[in-house]
Amino acid sequence: MRTVAGFLAGSPFLRAQQDPFRDHSRVPGLAEMVTAFDFEPVAYAKLPREVYDFMAHGGDSEFTLRRNRQAYDWVELQPSGLAGGAAIRTDVELFGMKMLSPIMVSPSSVQGALFPEGEMAMHQGATANNTTMIVSNASSFPIDKIAAAAKGPLWFQLYPRQNIDADLNVLEAAQDAGCKGVVVTVDVQAVSYERDLHDRRLANKVIRPPAPRRGPAANNPYNVPQGRMWYEWKLFDQIRSTVKGPLMAKGILTPQDAKLSVEHGCDGVYVSNHGGRSLDYAPSTLEVLPAIVDAVGGRVPVIFDSGIRRGSDVLKALALGAKAVCLGRVPRWGLAAFGPAGVQRVLEIMDAELVEAMAYTGRASIDAIDATAVRTDFA
Repeated sequence: MRTVAGFLAGSPFLRAQQDPFRDHSRVPGLAEMVTAFDFEPVAYAKLPREVYDFMAHGGDSEFTLRRNRQAYDWVELQPSGLAGGAAIRTDVELFGMKMLSPIMVSPSSVQGALFPEGEMAMHQGATANNTTMIVSNASSFPIDKIAAAAKGPLWFQLYPRQNIDADLNVLEAAQDAGCKGVVVTVDVQAVSYERDLHDRRLANKVIRPPAPRRGPAANNPYNVPQGRMWYEWKLFDQIRSTVKGPLMAKGILTPQDAKLSVEHGCDGVYVSNHGGRSLDYAPSTLEVLPAIVDAVGGRVPVIFDSGIRRGSDVLKALALGAKAVCLGRVPRWGLAAFGPAGVQRVLEIMDAELVEAMAYTGRASIDAIDATAVRTDFA
């Protein structure tokens, strides 16, 4: 019987009944997700390769993408179990707005490629966890539809155009929809993604439909867009009076730019390297955060993103001076894997891990987190 069974199991006729074009591995369920990392392989299994690569890639060689993660290994948490026995609280106040957690959802584009309802589903998942979402200017759906999908707080991210009237119209629509804050992206002027080149640029056909060209063709062999090479600080002088809530420059990596953003009317500084998708061989955001916090000198709060995957990463950024942190790829993994429920679950995990890290380091509140909670050893 064993011989017969072995013959049947090894028969090429049995193998011929299997679909050679699909991976028949079992996909875990939502209840089995215990860390943010668990969501990425599920998202990978469900998405077309071009869509996944668009989400995962970094600029050029992806050095900065990798360094963003490595930097967290160079910051150690200092353990202490003496928090006075108080319950751990993660609530913060940012620009006069109270939040139950210092964790927010970063702006990221074309989420409709990840899940049919795109940003509307992301807003629903974030709202279910009482998390503030920043909506990308390059979203798959209009801002009014995204805002109407849930009742949670929204901010808006602007990719500026040289036509200031167009910028003002976009900002007015976002604020009319209920967005309470505005972040203006000042990096990503010209980038290339080698991973997209290897995909033979199939991503443009899958992620977003063909659109009319807004400007002249790029004058470089990689067809890198050059439509943002005009950025200058006077933009903030032009839009400051239109923005009714807090205004920030997103993409700050140097103390000099941090000071300039404050001088030009910004209410906060947003430290980001676009998740490693902008200038390759730029420093990780965690490395430059302390110097930027020092340069700002407490005049305005500092917001932070890029590379965060665990609640302990959040604590490290807060200890080095960030007032709040934003997650980009992590909630996108949740959205692609399980829709709004995946977004909610991954945010719940990050909040729970932050509470755990605070307990181990003896910090009963966000205000109690300072530089003594960590020891840095940046290479």
